[in-house]
Amino acid sequence: MSVDPELASVNGRKRSQRPQASHHMVADELRTRIRSGELRPGQRMPTQAKLADEFGVERGAVRQALRILQSEHLLTNVSKGAPATVAAGLGPAPLAVGPAAPPQPTMVALTPRIEAAFAASHVRIDALCLTSVSLNLALGGPLRLIHAGHLEPAKIDVRVLLPSRNIDLAFPTALDASAEDAVHDRWLAQRNAQGQVLRHNLLALRATHGIDVHVTFRALPFTPPVKLYLLNGAEALFAYYTLGRHEREIDHEHLQTYDAEGTRSMLFAFEQGAGLRDTTFVDQSTRWFDALWETISSELHLTS
Repeated sequence: MSVDPELASVNGRKRSQRPQASHHMVADELRTRIRSGELRPGQRMPTQAKLADEFGVERGAVRQALRILQSEHLLTNVSKGAPATVAAGLGPAPLAVGPAAPPQPTMVALTPRIEAAFAASHVRIDALCLTSVSLNLALGGPLRLIHAGHLEPAKIDVRVLLPSRNIDLAFPTALDASAEDAVHDRWLAQRNAQGQVLRHNLLALRATHGIDVHVTFRALPFTPPVKLYLLNGAEALFAYYTLGRHEREIDHEHLQTYDAEGTRSMLFAFEQGAGLRDTTFVDQSTRWFDALWETISSELHLTS
């Protein structure tokens, strides 16, 4: 089977197609499940082994994530033994949108908004991002609700704009120029793996639930300095990629890079009909995305 050059593994090395998550990303996703009420007060968490398998991380990363949530008084009984317990006295957090909504980290704010979007009969999601890590994690909630029979969309259309592999990325980038290829390869492998997982998980709904699903990717000739999610033509979620200096372990080497923690970028919500400012922002963001999609982007096929 031929593989599109946008998807091909780099340097002939086989790459894992599982999403790569950090302990911060695991903590953000679990925090969202607790705040939304999906994990109820007094409920036992899945075992660390199960969480490690779900997120594709080592158990050490899971333990770090659980300790973060314990420090926030969201979990109790965090240890290497029995599963942790969701702390008592917690309830679902309000899902404020529009001008009254305080900005929150992407993984805290995105999941409940994606779940709300999936309550529609026709779900439409447009996303512009660097790797689609946050979108993949946020889709976990509605996918579980669909499989449990709590959500029943008839049609799902998802369009994703990602940077092309054929450009010099503004970020992530290595401080040492000799390590630049390794950093680019790591980003490309992550972008490809995330795209594969997103496409597979959504298209599987055709066979399991008879949902009309379409997932399309296109490649941008530049590094997006922001991330944007457009939900059902009614809501725009916007965040800046804020750069910092980070140490990344790549091929067993610790490399210094300039990069952004996309899952922790503060997400601002704008809602159609929530005032002139919000409505205009949603309309202009939609026009901007459509213009990129229809003009300077190119085909990016993700195949098995």
